[in-house]
Amino acid sequence: MTSSVVVIGAGLIGTTTAWYLAERGFDVTVLDRREGPALETSYANGGLLTPSEADPWNAPGTLGRLLRWLGREDSPLLLRPTALPGMLKWGIGFLHASRAVPHRRSTEAILRLALYSVRMLDELVYQLHPDFDALNNGTIKIFRNRSALEQSLELADALRPLGLESHLLDPCEAVGLEPALNTISDQLVGAIHYPADQSGDAHLFTLAMAKHAAAAGVKFRFNTSVQAMRVDATRIQGLITQQDEIHADIYVLAAGSYSPQLVRPLKLRLPIYPVKGYSVTVTPAQGHSLRVPVVDFEQKLVLTPLGDRLRIAGTAEFNGYDITLNAARSGSILCQAMAILPGLAASVEQGGVISWTGLRPMTCDGPPVLGKTPYGNLFFNTGHGPLGWTLCAGSARIVADVITGRTPDIDPGAYSFSRFMH
Repeated sequence: MTSSVVVIGAGLIGTTTAWYLAERGFDVTVLDRREGPALETSYANGGLLTPSEADPWNAPGTLGRLLRWLGREDSPLLLRPTALPGMLKWGIGFLHASRAVPHRRSTEAILRLALYSVRMLDELVYQLHPDFDALNNGTIKIFRNRSALEQSLELADALRPLGLESHLLDPCEAVGLEPALNTISDQLVGAIHYPADQSGDAHLFTLAMAKHAAAAGVKFRFNTSVQAMRVDATRIQGLITQQDEIHADIYVLAAGSYSPQLVRPLKLRLPIYPVKGYSVTVTPAQGHSLRVPVVDFEQKLVLTPLGDRLRIAGTAEFNGYDITLNAARSGSILCQAMAILPGLAASVEQGGVISWTGLRPMTCDGPPVLGKTPYGNLFFNTGHGPLGWTLCAGSARIVADVITGRTPDIDPGAYSFSRFMH
């Protein structure tokens, strides 16, 4: 008899998980509160698949920077004082994990998953041929500060034995790789090229995966909000929605930042906090875009070519579940992008600028939460922070492996919920 699975969440993570489970013969239903797939965090993210960004944001010294930038609307990291009461426990875990040894351990765990995930994505692309404005030119990370460059080189050297390839570039070499950087070459002290990084439109990818999943028998129920889980001592018995109660043999929670709210009544504490990010999408005039995605290290800004569009994304705002679009924050990243690419100004003046904001589901220590829970038929695939696109395919494959009793290709222990059960 075929086992039934309900996946909660039709973003990148949930939709790809559904595909893998359907491929293995499960009867899969995906629920999402929105009217279609990938309409929240997966909708307009930075567009980068970056094993190079494996180090979590809570590097030693982050607290000092947060306090220094307190209240500054143009700061890369913004902590709003009103958010402090709601993030106290998470914040303590965040600081605890920011010590050198646990931070390096988390970085290595994320890198292993990221490199694996990019390989799994390549397999999906080979198998299914989804169209999502993919680009395989790596990324180029630019630096204006020599100390920041040296710190990043030290990390790159430490991660090279784990499989992360990187190349130091002087400003002339950086311009040779990406000619659009010529306008700021005199500001640069150097750059690092990460050839294994990729880019593409996460929303388009999820739409394509949803079509393939549906063709494989996956049923999607949109405009369906899960209000509660009905449980006994050891198992989930059903999901209560605003319309009905849904039953399955297995349940997968892939609801991003909203995952903690669903399992809190089950006495499960998922240390995930919603970190708000912004993006702006423009259509540059011909000759004014990029060949290689650019990561501006100091500004915490990414510029990603997506077909004939350019996605500009950045900033992190700790402000609870607020998803109000702040024009000052959007305007700030657009101005920073135009300082790098002055040719964008004409395109911006002509209109067509699309601003967006979304919530990154960040665990307190960095790695996502994958696999088993104390409830025998409930599995997690959540908490991917700013790397949901990067970690998507690998996470989905691992969770499908765990559910089907297969041994995952990489040890899932570093991503287990049990690391928080103490």
